[in-house]
Amino acid sequence: MKQYDVVVIGSGASGGAVAHTLTKAGYKVAVVEKGRLIKREEFTKDELAYCRRDIVTPNLFEEYHVIEEKVDGKWEGTPTYDSGWSFWNGNVVGGSSNFMSGMLHRMHPDDFRLKSKYGAIKGANVVDWPISYDEMEPYYLKAEELVGISGKYEKHPYEPPRSTADFTQPPTQENAVVKLLDKSCAELNIKSLVTPRSVLSQNKGHRKACYYSNFCGSYGCSSGAKGSSREALLMPALASGNLTLLSNTYVKSLHTSKKEAVDYAVVVDVLTGKEKQLYADLFVVAAQAHESARLLLNSASEFHPNGLANSSGELGKNLIFSAGGSGQGELHADKLKEIRFEELMQTGLFVNRSILDWYFIDHWWDGTFKGGSVEFMFEHQNIISRARKNSEENGQLVWGKALGEKLTERFTKQKSIRFEIFNDWLPNDNCFVSLDKTHKDKYGMPVGRLRVEAHPQDLKVGKYIAEKCEKVLEEMGAQNIYSSVSSSPPQNLIAGGCRFGDDPKTSVLNRYCQAHDVPNLFVADASFMPTGGSVPYTWTIYANAFRVADHIVKVLKEKQI
Repeated sequence: MKQYDVVVIGSGASGGAVAHTLTKAGYKVAVVEKGRLIKREEFTKDELAYCRRDIVTPNLFEEYHVIEEKVDGKWEGTPTYDSGWSFWNGNVVGGSSNFMSGMLHRMHPDDFRLKSKYGAIKGANVVDWPISYDEMEPYYLKAEELVGISGKYEKHPYEPPRSTADFTQPPTQENAVVKLLDKSCAELNIKSLVTPRSVLSQNKGHRKACYYSNFCGSYGCSSGAKGSSREALLMPALASGNLTLLSNTYVKSLHTSKKEAVDYAVVVDVLTGKEKQLYADLFVVAAQAHESARLLLNSASEFHPNGLANSSGELGKNLIFSAGGSGQGELHADKLKEIRFEELMQTGLFVNRSILDWYFIDHWWDGTFKGGSVEFMFEHQNIISRARKNSEENGQLVWGKALGEKLTERFTKQKSIRFEIFNDWLPNDNCFVSLDKTHKDKYGMPVGRLRVEAHPQDLKVGKYIAEKCEKVLEEMGAQNIYSSVSSSPPQNLIAGGCRFGDDPKTSVLNRYCQAHDVPNLFVADASFMPTGGSVPYTWTIYANAFRVADHIVKVLKEKQI
């Protein structure tokens, strides 16, 4: 009856890392992805297609979520087909890793012991991780080498320690604006650091170096430079002959005929509607945090009446996002310092600068609390969206010659530089995913109902850092500076819902992301994370999935499943 050694559900960063490891070890693996395979040569920089028509995510009238937010003190749920607020991210082979900007950081050692470091916070469900940074470090390195992360290590109090002296690839090319940014930071006694980026600066195997298209984030890469799961992991896994890639295949549920094991996955061919079963010794869920929790909740049975692997009652709880915000300022030709305007306007080159100075705040005048990280970049270069921002004046649309002059000024006389803040989204009782009781997707399965509420501390930290960043832009000579820190979550950074831990009563997974209740079930995506740190999750997702995969190899060898 068995068709595969392992079935992996989801082909993003975590699914790709697991598949790569297992196929290289000689195991027969099926990766199931509900989206289609887009080949490298098919990717374009079509703003209408990728950023305005969502061709790589489902139609919200067929597959959607219900988002609960508090309105006048009461929780109200709105289907995303009404709000247009999509919580899908790159439902194609390789997942959202195809479309990321690739700004990656390791979590700091203290992120693994947040409660021990800073203590409990009222209203937040903060816990220490069951593993340490030292256990994860070799896998950060593995991800760096296999996925391809370029950068330059610089010693800094809040830069996590490395077991190697530097990155295997030098940083990607930088715009001259970094001279102005670095000098401005130095004037403010701030240390600017080179951003590690999951973009190749040099050729690597079958992948070509970055060609600096000027359109990176939100778009697939047609040179293979971006460290997507598809390019870096799934293509080599396919070359091994041990991987079966089942694209256009939707997983409805995982079936159990006894309490301790999953028997098979119930899947549907998206193109034909035909349903079938996939059998394996072991199953790995890697569908993105909120969808992984939803799948397990939809897999309830007589043995698991409250959802698969949910004896703790913790499944779906403590969903986390990335807190923070963003800001922006304009560098104008007539006020520019340090560099020539022609250098600033050179397209395609990265800003590649991060600030970690406020990762932990421990000053007697500011207090002691967990802070966050900052990334600097140019505003997204999408032409249509930039033009739309300048098509109004005093609340009225601008037309004809006036619009042309306004756009000419906007596109040729200035360039906007922005910052993005990443700080912890504290897990709390009012941020979770459950099943909606009335709404179902086109496959007849209950959709995920996400209740979203941020902890007040998240906003406090974000606003604190935003004020610091505005001063950096002021020092650079930027004009029309503003920032926005909101409790509204970014739907591209979702974690939690299947928290790991050593106690089966308070966690869904053990330290190897193996379900406490069901030994042949693992969850490898960001849903394992009890806290998210103050950096984008992607490098940690890759690293942890490699760690989990190594353990799965041991389990398969010992047949202790």
